[in-house]
Amino acid sequence: MNRLRSTLASLALLTGIAAQAHAEPALLEPAQVIADASLPAAQRDAQILAARRYASFWNSGDPALARAALAADFTDRTLPAGRVQGIEGPLQASKTMKTAIPDLDCHIEQLLVAGDRVVVHLRFRGHFSGRFQQVQGKGQTVEFIATDIYRVVDGRIADNWHIEDNLTLLRQLGVLGG
Repeated sequence: MNRLRSTLASLALLTGIAAQAHAEPALLEPAQVIADASLPAAQRDAQILAARRYASFWNSGDPALARAALAADFTDRTLPAGRVQGIEGPLQASKTMKTAIPDLDCHIEQLLVAGDRVVVHLRFRGHFSGRFQQVQGKGQTVEFIATDIYRVVDGRIADNWHIEDNLTLLRQLGVLGG
């Protein structure tokens, strides 16, 4: 009987570990959420979840988070030069950033929800210890902000308009002087 209990306890432990391995990783918590009180709770919560998943993707680089956050027909409405349209664009951009700044950390400063839109103010920090274009990092601190406007449909980000403080970032990376 003791052997059976031990076997069952081991099986329960292994099942719990396997379930955790397939569970969604911990998502970033916004420092502040401002939401239109007239929105149905389910819609508001789905929009917040999509935004948190996408910010968590930028934090971790986990492609599964981007795929969970973005609609299959995701459109970047402010597509940077050289970036591929659709989900593959952010996946490649994240790889580039994580190569240059392996410890890149993202925080959600503010998250605003109104209608089918979510506005997210993000702050990024890390150390440039990798490589970006022709420049090798020396461990210097990097800190910059980004603001995104998402249109969320059925709990997924369908459109994104974004602006990053790329001037500050490129100066900190040593790509631009000044």
